Amino acid sequence: MVAIIGDIHGCYFTLVDLYNKIIADHPGIKVYTVGDLIDRGNHSYEVLQFVIENDIHFTPGNHDYMFYHFFREPTSVFARSWVFNGNESTLESYEKNEEAVFKHIDLISKAPLFYDLYDCFISHAGISVKYKSVLPPNFRDDLSILETYIYNDFKNDNGVLWTRDPLLNLGKIQLVGHTKQQSLTLDEEANALYIDTGACIGNKLSAVIVDNSNIIDTYSISTHLDDII
Repeated sequence: MVAIIGDIHGCYFTLVDLYNKIIADHPGIKVYTVGDLIDRGNHSYEVLQFVIENDIHFTPGNHDYMFYHFFREPTSVFARSWVFNGNESTLESYEKNEEAVFKHIDLISKAPLFYDLYDCFISHAGISVKYKSVLPPNFRDDLSILETYIYNDFKNDNGVLWTRDPLLNLGKIQLVGHTKQQSLTLDEEANALYIDTGACIGNKLSAVIVDNSNIIDTYSISTHLDDII
């Protein structure tokens, strides 16, 4: 049984409330998040610090990778894209914590792009249905076959950081963010649950508890105004 939190996007106070509710109901549960920890909201530095201090596991989102590349590979497409994707609030949050920048981007660079758990499959944007044409018919028997495709294609529009395609049914529930929804949204055909519920645009931050591909509990916390104003 695991807990998975949607895209946080610098919404620190909302995250703290949501995390505390999860831990109060499920003490000792392992907590994951689907990435996009930073940008748009006001407290990217605080979010990453909280993730570190509370041992929250995460798959990086496209915003997290843009942050990393801005400092490590400034001529890359990721770095250039960050200028147009909400980097101002993130840079402001690090103004008094400049020493943490490289610690945080190194953490992002080392985080896995997916978790294939007993209970579920976690990634930022999900596994595009377009991979079905290149996978063997029995790929669901051993999802480790996806790793090569995920790491080779993460920069592409259909890759695990960016895709807006319909998702591939993996034989277990996928937990994904990236594509904002008003509320938690299950694509039954793909067996994929979209859990980015727009915290950074003033809606809410959501999480689910999953046990062996079954959703056994859900949480949503309305965005704290201090996170976005």
